Amino acid sequence: MNENKIRQILEQPFDPSLIKTRPGSFGQDLSYVEGHEYIKRLNEAYDGQWSFDVVSHEVDDKEAIVVGKLTAGGIVKSAFGGSDIKRAKESGEIISLADDLKAAATDSLKKCASLFGVGLHLYGDSPSEKSAPKNSGNGNGAAKTNGNAPSNGGNNGNNGEEKNRLSSRQLGMILGLARERQINRDKLNGMTDERFNRPLEFITKSEASWLIQELQAA
Repeated sequence: MNENKIRQILEQPFDPSLIKTRPGSFGQDLSYVEGHEYIKRLNEAYDGQWSFDVVSHEVDDKEAIVVGKLTAGGIVKSAFGGSDIKRAKESGEIISLADDLKAAATDSLKKCASLFGVGLHLYGDSPSEKSAPKNSGNGNGAAKTNGNAPSNGGNNGNNGEEKNRLSSRQLGMILGLARERQINRDKLNGMTDERFNRPLEFITKSEASWLIQELQAA
């Protein structure tokens, strides 16, 4: 299958019947598609010739975090994934850490697949069509994005993006500060989407530094 056909399959929007919603930050609903649909899409595009590996994982009291790597068509994409730790209401004991890690791995797979172009329409308009993120009131007008929004894949120019993406240490610091201030993952994604037009896992190192400063000042 040629590259254009593969890209067409990857970027084909999901059927509306597959799209579900869940409550997000700022009173908005977040659209999502279940992980097995991403797997079906990757299988269709690459005839099953792709792989996903968990590079690393972390678990704290509230969240499981996974860094995954998706390899397909000679291209490698990496992304963070996360899932809240589910606990029994009465005892507070963890119900199934394995299930939480699997959910985090699935989230990572979906984020990686989005870098190939799968499900980008679920993030809203494409980065070029979105309005520029708001500047934090410094009088210089709208801030410019740096082009590191989720890529639609299909090329080998992702190495710079991967290197420039926030580090696991920055992510850990952000999540720790957020927990101290009772800010959940959806609200964090809302903050980065409003400021940079992309969710937390796709921000750059410099953008992560800005977010850390904002959380420390909160």
